[in-house]
Amino acid sequence: MKHNGELTEVIGNHIRTDGTQETDIPGLRFIRTSENSEPVYSVYEPSLCIVTQGSKVVMLGKETFQYDPTSYLTASVHLPITGQVVEASPQIPYLSLQLQLDMNQVLEILQSSPQIGKPKGESGRGLVISRMSESLLDAVLRLVRLLDTPQDIPVLSPGLQREIIYRVLQDEQNDPLKKFALIGSQAQRIAKVIDQINRNFDQPLRVEELAQQVRMSSSSFYSYFKEVTGMSPIQYQKQLRLQEARRLLFTEELNAAEASFQVGYESPSHFSREYTRKFGLPPGQDLRRLRGTL
Repeated sequence: MKHNGELTEVIGNHIRTDGTQETDIPGLRFIRTSENSEPVYSVYEPSLCIVTQGSKVVMLGKETFQYDPTSYLTASVHLPITGQVVEASPQIPYLSLQLQLDMNQVLEILQSSPQIGKPKGESGRGLVISRMSESLLDAVLRLVRLLDTPQDIPVLSPGLQREIIYRVLQDEQNDPLKKFALIGSQAQRIAKVIDQINRNFDQPLRVEELAQQVRMSSSSFYSYFKEVTGMSPIQYQKQLRLQEARRLLFTEELNAAEASFQVGYESPSHFSREYTRKFGLPPGQDLRRLRGTL
């Protein structure tokens, strides 16, 4: 890819130390790390993720996705994932960017671009790896270059972000992104439920009630939800709860019982068992290991 080297250089000039850096372009952030990482637990929002140097593995449920400079990742809904950088060094650090996707803008572009093919099927996985194209890479490079002329960002950034979404939608691999944007589609109804669970993950979850909200039978809702997220609604909620509890333990200095109640668990012992199953250590030991690592 002829534009990848230049994109890597521009990103490297703007993020010189390991970590995540927000940019002056709304919704655009850079990530850098100079060594292979431990698993990192987070929630992907609708976004486009591009690696320009190195390689990363993302685990969603029991599925594994790997991408590098020859490919890119698209997330169409909020998804609790485990990410791990698997190719990085001080000499050749891992460099990537993440651009948030506005689903209303995705829908508007779909409706105004008849040349974009209609999606096939009802739903699909909410996370997709696609092959990188020169046209997409060129549009992303022109967007990132705006950071060198910040006065141009308000005028030129919206149009370039629109072009990037258009290039992504041209790829048939991204049919799921189209489905999640289309009003009234099965995928969009599932996306609304996913958003609701994200906002209320500490509340009891009743699959029958969620199915009724989207006018599906419980079995159909369960099947569609698992097709999109790679996990059941209960498993999805559990991932959100455990990730938030871990964040609370580390940043708010709560004890395990306090964190468990705050994310919706009624039993601290049940929370501790599920936490250990997820992160490999009980809460207290995991917290000590995290602090020692940092």
